[in-house]
Amino acid sequence: MRAVAGLLVGTIVGITGVGGGALMTPLLVLMFGVAPQTAVGTDLLYASITKMFGVAVHQNHGTVDWGIVGRLAMGSLPAAAATLAWMHYSDANQVKSGFIISAVAIALLITAVGMLAKDYLHRVGRSLRVTDASYFKHVQPVATVVAGVVLGVLVTLTSIGAGALGTVMLVYLYPMRLNASKLVGTDLAHAIPLALIAGLGHLSLGNVNYSLLINLLLGSIPGVLIGSYISTRAPLTFIRYAIAIVLGLVAVKMLTV
Repeated sequence: MRAVAGLLVGTIVGITGVGGGALMTPLLVLMFGVAPQTAVGTDLLYASITKMFGVAVHQNHGTVDWGIVGRLAMGSLPAAAATLAWMHYSDANQVKSGFIISAVAIALLITAVGMLAKDYLHRVGRSLRVTDASYFKHVQPVATVVAGVVLGVLVTLTSIGAGALGTVMLVYLYPMRLNASKLVGTDLAHAIPLALIAGLGHLSLGNVNYSLLINLLLGSIPGVLIGSYISTRAPLTFIRYAIAIVLGLVAVKMLTV
């Protein structure tokens, strides 16, 4: 059953770049009864390994912008390391499960709103890019690093955001440089080092279930390969709206558990 969950989530990740933490973490908590801390840590390592296979497909299709990946990583990786250090030295990893569930639920709500507003943000970004191109291009690199910092903190605490919020930020920051396929490929490529560093940090805190990780990977690796192949050909708008609605419902459920 866990392998089937991995297959489903892996396919969605490959198609949209969204769903690793946003779908898997609440699925592990609500459906399989996994402790929230363990769900976050296991999901991070699961996501980093799964997305490597998706990026391989996107790289073969030339749909990864490594320049943008580097800018995001300049902010996200130090932020992830700093968040892990804070968790270690303040014993924040020992906080009550209820707090983690609430944090995950809030992250899901933010993600759902961001996904629903994605088209609007793309239009705003495109308008700014066209009407004030010199200023927009001047602040673009710094804004991308700042976006990386936000993702680094959020992903390390909840395992959510690398895919869902990452694509929303990129569609605003690079409205003309990234088409749909490049958006997914670039976001996936950035998510790998971020999820890996955060996952290894959680591993050191004892928040990873190895048996669960292996079962998820058995389904997710073929799933993400299938999804990444489909993503170069599929219209993604309907899928994105459907996922956003599901995430919103799941967030409400987690807040009322």
